Amino acid sequence: MGWGLTIPLTGTALPAHAGLIRELPSFGYTDAWSAETNGTDAFTPLALAAAWDQSLRLGTAIVPVYTRGPALIAMSAASLAAAAPGRFVLGLGTSSPVIVRGWNGIAYDEPYRRARDVLRFVRRALAGERVDGAFDTFTVSRFKLDSAPEQPPPVLLAALRPRMLRLAGREADGAILNWLAATDVPRCVAAVDNAAADVVARIFVCPTDEPNYARSLGRVLISTYLTVPAYAAFHDWLGRGPALAAMHERWAAGDRGGAAAAIPDEVVDALVLHGTPESCRDQVRAYADAGVRTPVIALLPTPEFSSPEAVREIVRRLGPGR
Repeated sequence: MGWGLTIPLTGTALPAHAGLIRELPSFGYTDAWSAETNGTDAFTPLALAAAWDQSLRLGTAIVPVYTRGPALIAMSAASLAAAAPGRFVLGLGTSSPVIVRGWNGIAYDEPYRRARDVLRFVRRALAGERVDGAFDTFTVSRFKLDSAPEQPPPVLLAALRPRMLRLAGREADGAILNWLAATDVPRCVAAVDNAAADVVARIFVCPTDEPNYARSLGRVLISTYLTVPAYAAFHDWLGRGPALAAMHERWAAGDRGGAAAAIPDEVVDALVLHGTPESCRDQVRAYADAGVRTPVIALLPTPEFSSPEAVREIVRRLGPGR
Protein backbone atom coordinates (compact mmCIF):
# COMPACT_ATOMS: atom_id res chain seq x y z
CA MET A 1 0.00 0.00 0.00
CA GLY A 2 1.18 3.51 -0.84
CA TRP A 3 0.39 6.69 1.07
CA GLY A 4 0.36 10.04 -0.69
CA LEU A 5 0.06 13.76 -0.11
CA THR A 6 -1.21 16.36 -2.56
CA ILE A 7 1.25 19.19 -3.18
CA PRO A 8 1.52 22.10 -2.93
CA LEU A 9 -0.27 22.63 0.37
CA THR A 10 -2.74 25.49 0.55
CA GLY A 11 -1.15 28.60 2.00
CA THR A 12 2.43 27.35 1.67
CA ALA A 13 4.64 28.89 -1.01
CA LEU A 14 5.97 26.35 -3.49
CA PRO A 15 9.70 26.85 -2.65
CA ALA A 16 8.89 26.45 1.06
CA HIS A 17 7.91 22.80 0.48
CA ALA A 18 11.52 21.61 0.11
CA GLY A 19 12.05 20.63 3.74
CA LEU A 20 8.66 18.96 4.07
CA ILE A 21 9.13 16.94 0.88
CA ARG A 22 12.47 15.65 2.17
CA GLU A 23 10.79 14.55 5.42
CA LEU A 24 7.77 12.81 3.92
CA PRO A 25 9.44 9.40 3.61
CA SER A 26 10.36 9.45 7.30
CA PHE A 27 6.65 10.06 8.07
CA GLY A 28 5.70 6.98 6.03
CA TYR A 29 4.59 8.71 2.84
CA THR A 30 5.49 6.97 -0.41
CA ASP A 31 3.94 9.43 -2.89
CA ALA A 32 3.49 13.12 -3.73
CA TRP A 33 0.74 14.00 -6.21
CA SER A 34 -0.08 17.32 -7.81
CA ALA A 35 -3.44 18.75 -8.86
CA GLU A 36 -4.28 21.32 -11.51
CA THR A 37 -7.20 23.72 -11.13
CA ASN A 38 -6.44 27.44 -10.74
CA GLY A 39 -3.21 27.29 -8.71
CA THR A 40 0.04 25.66 -9.81
CA ASP A 41 0.23 23.58 -12.95
CA ALA A 42 0.51 19.82 -12.56
CA PHE A 43 4.16 19.40 -13.55
CA THR A 44 6.17 22.14 -11.80
CA PRO A 45 5.63 20.99 -8.17
CA LEU A 46 6.67 17.47 -9.14
CA ALA A 47 9.77 18.67 -10.97
CA LEU A 48 10.85 20.45 -7.80
CA ALA A 49 9.98 17.44 -5.65
CA ALA A 50 12.07 15.22 -7.93
CA ALA A 51 15.09 17.38 -7.12
CA TRP A 52 14.32 17.61 -3.40
CA ASP A 53 13.85 13.87 -2.78
CA GLN A 54 14.96 10.78 -4.69
CA SER A 55 12.55 8.20 -3.27
CA LEU A 56 8.95 9.43 -3.54
CA ARG A 57 6.70 8.33 -6.37
CA LEU A 58 5.40 11.43 -8.14
CA GLY A 59 2.06 11.65 -9.91
CA THR A 60 -0.26 14.12 -11.63
CA ALA A 61 -3.90 14.04 -10.58
CA ILE A 62 -4.65 15.22 -13.08
CA VAL A 63 -3.36 16.69 -16.35
CA PRO A 64 -6.44 17.76 -18.35
CA VAL A 65 -6.61 16.18 -21.80
CA TYR A 66 -7.96 19.40 -23.35
CA THR A 67 -5.74 22.23 -22.11
CA ARG A 68 -2.50 20.97 -23.67
CA GLY A 69 -1.92 19.39 -27.03
CA PRO A 70 -1.27 15.63 -26.98
CA ALA A 71 2.36 16.08 -28.03
CA LEU A 72 3.01 18.61 -25.28
CA ILE A 73 1.56 16.24 -22.69
CA ALA A 74 3.89 13.52 -23.93
CA MET A 75 6.91 15.86 -23.84
CA SER A 76 6.16 17.03 -20.30
CA ALA A 77 5.64 13.45 -19.14
CA ALA A 78 8.89 12.33 -20.77
CA SER A 79 10.76 15.18 -19.08
CA LEU A 80 9.51 14.22 -15.63
CA ALA A 81 10.16 10.55 -16.32
CA ALA A 82 13.78 11.52 -17.06
CA ALA A 83 13.99 13.66 -13.91
CA ALA A 84 12.57 10.89 -11.71
CA PRO A 85 13.35 7.57 -13.45
CA GLY A 86 10.91 4.87 -12.44
CA ARG A 87 9.11 7.21 -10.03
CA PHE A 88 6.75 9.25 -12.21
CA VAL A 89 3.11 8.45 -12.95
CA LEU A 90 1.12 10.42 -15.52
CA GLY A 91 -2.48 10.90 -14.49
CA LEU A 92 -4.82 12.12 -17.24
CA GLY A 93 -8.40 13.28 -16.97
CA THR A 94 -11.11 15.28 -18.66
CA SER A 95 -11.22 18.03 -16.01
CA SER A 96 -14.45 20.08 -16.14
CA PRO A 97 -16.29 22.52 -18.41
CA VAL A 98 -15.48 25.37 -16.02
CA ILE A 99 -11.72 24.82 -16.30
CA VAL A 100 -11.60 23.83 -19.97
CA ARG A 101 -14.24 26.06 -21.53
CA GLY A 102 -14.72 28.78 -18.94
CA TRP A 103 -11.09 29.46 -18.02
CA ASN A 104 -9.22 28.31 -21.11
CA GLY A 105 -11.67 29.05 -23.92
CA ILE A 106 -11.45 25.51 -25.32
CA ALA A 107 -14.45 23.48 -26.45
CA TYR A 108 -15.38 20.70 -24.03
CA ASP A 109 -16.59 18.16 -26.57
CA GLU A 110 -16.81 14.36 -26.38
CA PRO A 111 -14.91 13.93 -23.08
CA TYR A 112 -14.85 10.13 -23.20
CA ARG A 113 -13.43 10.03 -26.72
CA ARG A 114 -10.96 12.82 -26.00
CA ALA A 115 -9.65 11.03 -22.90
CA ARG A 116 -9.39 7.74 -24.81
CA ASP A 117 -7.60 9.35 -27.76
CA VAL A 118 -5.06 11.25 -25.65
CA LEU A 119 -4.45 8.13 -23.56
CA ARG A 120 -3.74 6.08 -26.68
CA PHE A 121 -1.54 8.76 -28.22
CA VAL A 122 0.51 9.35 -25.09
CA ARG A 123 1.13 5.68 -24.44
CA ARG A 124 2.43 5.21 -27.98
CA ALA A 125 4.54 8.37 -27.87
CA LEU A 126 6.11 7.51 -24.51
CA ALA A 127 6.97 4.07 -25.87
CA GLY A 128 9.08 5.81 -28.50
CA GLU A 129 6.75 5.26 -31.46
CA ARG A 130 6.23 7.69 -34.30
CA VAL A 131 2.55 8.65 -34.18
CA ASP A 132 0.93 9.68 -37.42
CA GLY A 133 -2.74 9.78 -38.30
CA ALA A 134 -6.27 10.63 -37.29
CA PHE A 135 -7.87 9.89 -33.94
CA ASP A 136 -11.56 10.57 -33.40
CA THR A 137 -10.95 13.95 -31.72
CA PHE A 138 -7.65 15.17 -33.26
CA THR A 139 -5.12 14.40 -35.98
CA VAL A 140 -1.36 14.11 -35.46
CA SER A 141 1.19 14.34 -38.24
CA ARG A 142 4.43 12.41 -37.74
CA PHE A 143 5.20 13.10 -34.08
CA LYS A 144 8.02 11.28 -32.33
CA LEU A 145 9.66 12.16 -29.04
CA ASP A 146 13.27 13.19 -29.52
CA SER A 147 14.18 11.35 -26.34
CA ALA A 148 11.60 8.83 -25.20
CA PRO A 149 12.08 7.60 -21.63
CA GLU A 150 13.95 4.31 -21.28
CA GLN A 151 11.24 3.28 -18.84
CA PRO A 152 7.89 4.69 -20.00
CA PRO A 153 5.90 5.94 -17.01
CA PRO A 154 2.60 4.33 -16.06
CA VAL A 155 -0.43 6.25 -17.30
CA LEU A 156 -3.54 6.39 -15.11
CA LEU A 157 -6.93 7.73 -16.08
CA ALA A 158 -9.21 9.75 -13.82
CA ALA A 159 -12.55 7.98 -13.95
CA LEU A 160 -15.92 8.27 -12.30
CA ARG A 161 -18.60 6.18 -13.97
CA PRO A 162 -18.52 2.64 -15.41
CA ARG A 163 -17.57 3.47 -19.01
CA MET A 164 -14.50 5.52 -18.05
CA LEU A 165 -13.60 3.14 -15.22
CA ARG A 166 -13.64 0.24 -17.68
CA LEU A 167 -11.44 2.23 -20.07
CA ALA A 168 -8.98 2.86 -17.22
CA GLY A 169 -8.83 -0.85 -16.48
CA ARG A 170 -8.61 -1.91 -20.11
CA GLU A 171 -6.24 0.61 -21.74
CA ALA A 172 -4.53 2.55 -18.93
CA ASP A 173 -2.43 1.27 -16.05
CA GLY A 174 -5.17 2.06 -13.59
CA ALA A 175 -7.68 4.61 -12.36
CA ILE A 176 -7.65 7.79 -10.28
CA LEU A 177 -10.75 8.25 -8.11
CA ASN A 178 -11.96 11.52 -6.60
CA TRP A 179 -14.78 12.75 -4.37
CA LEU A 180 -15.94 9.43 -3.02
CA ALA A 181 -16.42 7.74 0.33
CA ALA A 182 -14.52 4.66 1.45
CA THR A 183 -17.76 2.70 1.12
CA ASP A 184 -17.90 3.65 -2.59
CA VAL A 185 -14.51 2.12 -3.40
CA PRO A 186 -15.58 -1.51 -3.99
CA ARG A 187 -18.13 -0.47 -6.62
CA CYS A 188 -15.53 1.61 -8.49
CA VAL A 189 -12.88 -1.11 -8.29
CA ALA A 190 -15.38 -3.66 -9.62
CA ALA A 191 -16.08 -1.39 -12.59
CA VAL A 192 -12.34 -1.12 -13.36
CA ASP A 193 -12.48 -4.90 -13.70
CA ASN A 194 -8.72 -5.48 -13.71
CA ALA A 195 -7.04 -6.95 -10.67
CA ALA A 196 -3.64 -5.72 -11.88
CA ALA A 197 -4.76 -2.10 -12.28
CA ASP A 198 -3.41 0.55 -9.95
CA VAL A 199 -6.11 2.45 -8.06
CA VAL A 200 -5.31 5.87 -6.62
CA ALA A 201 -7.87 7.93 -4.70
CA ARG A 202 -7.69 11.61 -3.85
CA ILE A 203 -9.21 12.04 -0.38
CA PHE A 204 -10.17 15.37 1.17
CA VAL A 205 -8.97 15.60 4.76
CA CYS A 206 -9.70 18.43 7.21
CA PRO A 207 -7.85 17.55 10.43
CA THR A 208 -9.59 19.65 13.06
CA ASP A 209 -11.43 19.11 16.34
CA GLU A 210 -14.02 21.66 15.19
CA PRO A 211 -16.64 19.67 13.24
CA ASN A 212 -18.67 22.78 12.43
CA TYR A 213 -15.64 24.31 10.70
CA ALA A 214 -14.94 21.13 8.75
CA ARG A 215 -18.57 20.72 7.70
CA SER A 216 -18.89 24.36 6.68
CA LEU A 217 -15.81 24.12 4.47
CA GLY A 218 -16.88 20.71 3.21
CA ARG A 219 -20.30 22.00 2.18
CA VAL A 220 -18.76 24.78 0.11
CA LEU A 221 -16.45 22.33 -1.66
CA ILE A 222 -19.12 19.69 -2.21
CA SER A 223 -21.66 22.16 -3.60
CA THR A 224 -19.00 23.52 -5.96
CA TYR A 225 -17.77 20.16 -7.24
CA LEU A 226 -20.77 17.85 -7.10
CA THR A 227 -22.94 20.22 -9.13
CA VAL A 228 -20.57 19.66 -12.08
CA PRO A 229 -22.54 17.31 -14.38
CA ALA A 230 -19.99 14.48 -14.36
CA TYR A 231 -19.76 14.48 -10.56
CA ALA A 232 -23.53 14.77 -10.22
CA ALA A 233 -23.96 11.70 -12.43
CA PHE A 234 -21.22 9.91 -10.47
CA HIS A 235 -23.03 10.36 -7.18
CA ASP A 236 -26.34 9.42 -8.75
CA TRP A 237 -24.65 6.15 -9.77
CA LEU A 238 -23.29 5.74 -6.24
CA GLY A 239 -26.81 6.18 -4.85
CA ARG A 240 -26.56 9.70 -3.37
CA GLY A 241 -28.99 11.29 -5.80
CA PRO A 242 -31.85 11.60 -3.27
CA ALA A 243 -29.56 12.96 -0.54
CA LEU A 244 -28.20 15.63 -2.91
CA ALA A 245 -31.47 16.52 -4.65
CA ALA A 246 -32.10 19.64 -2.54
CA MET A 247 -28.54 20.85 -3.18
CA HIS A 248 -29.01 20.53 -6.95
CA GLU A 249 -32.40 22.23 -6.84
CA ARG A 250 -31.13 25.25 -4.94
CA TRP A 251 -27.95 25.47 -7.02
CA ALA A 252 -30.02 25.51 -10.22
CA ALA A 253 -32.09 28.34 -8.75
CA GLY A 254 -28.94 30.41 -8.16
CA ASP A 255 -29.00 29.97 -4.37
CA ARG A 256 -25.39 29.00 -3.71
CA GLY A 257 -25.60 29.37 0.05
CA GLY A 258 -28.83 27.41 0.19
CA ALA A 259 -27.32 24.66 -1.92
CA ALA A 260 -24.42 24.24 0.50
CA ALA A 261 -26.73 24.30 3.51
CA ALA A 262 -28.91 21.58 2.00
CA ILE A 263 -26.14 18.95 2.05
CA PRO A 264 -26.79 16.46 4.89
CA ASP A 265 -24.13 16.04 7.56
CA GLU A 266 -23.70 12.36 6.72
CA VAL A 267 -22.76 13.20 3.14
CA VAL A 268 -20.24 15.82 4.25
CA ASP A 269 -18.72 13.46 6.82
CA ALA A 270 -18.37 10.69 4.23
CA LEU A 271 -16.64 12.85 1.62
CA VAL A 272 -14.58 15.28 3.74
CA LEU A 273 -12.80 13.46 6.56
CA HIS A 274 -12.32 15.36 9.79
CA GLY A 275 -11.29 14.90 13.40
CA THR A 276 -7.86 14.56 14.95
CA PRO A 277 -5.01 13.74 12.56
CA GLU A 278 -4.94 10.22 13.98
CA SER A 279 -8.69 9.79 13.42
CA CYS A 280 -8.34 11.12 9.88
CA ARG A 281 -5.43 8.75 9.24
CA ASP A 282 -7.60 5.80 10.28
CA GLN A 283 -10.42 7.01 8.04
CA VAL A 284 -7.98 7.26 5.12
CA ARG A 285 -6.79 3.73 5.82
CA ALA A 286 -10.38 2.55 5.31
CA TYR A 287 -10.01 3.47 1.62
CA ALA A 288 -6.99 1.19 1.36
CA ASP A 289 -8.85 -1.59 3.16
CA ALA A 290 -11.64 -1.19 0.57
CA GLY A 291 -9.33 -1.61 -2.42
CA VAL A 292 -7.43 1.64 -3.05
CA ARG A 293 -3.74 0.94 -3.59
CA THR A 294 -2.60 4.49 -2.90
CA PRO A 295 -4.76 6.89 -0.90
CA VAL A 296 -3.64 10.47 -1.53
CA ILE A 297 -4.50 13.07 1.09
CA ALA A 298 -5.73 16.42 -0.18
CA LEU A 299 -5.10 18.45 2.97
CA LEU A 300 -7.60 21.24 3.65
CA PRO A 301 -6.63 24.27 5.76
CA THR A 302 -7.83 24.31 9.35
CA PRO A 303 -7.62 26.67 12.34
CA GLU A 304 -4.78 24.45 13.56
CA PHE A 305 -2.58 25.66 10.66
CA SER A 306 -1.06 28.31 12.90
CA SER A 307 2.54 28.08 11.66
CA PRO A 308 4.74 26.09 9.27
CA GLU A 309 5.80 23.96 12.22
CA ALA A 310 2.16 23.20 13.05
CA VAL A 311 1.45 22.20 9.46
CA ARG A 312 4.49 19.91 9.44
CA GLU A 313 3.32 18.24 12.64
CA ILE A 314 -0.16 17.66 11.21
CA VAL A 315 1.32 16.15 8.06
CA ARG A 316 3.51 13.90 10.22
CA ARG A 317 0.56 12.72 12.30
CA LEU A 318 -1.46 12.00 9.17
CA GLY A 319 1.27 9.73 7.86
CA PRO A 320 1.25 5.98 8.51
CA GLY A 321 4.72 6.01 10.06
CA ARG A 322 7.69 4.06 8.83
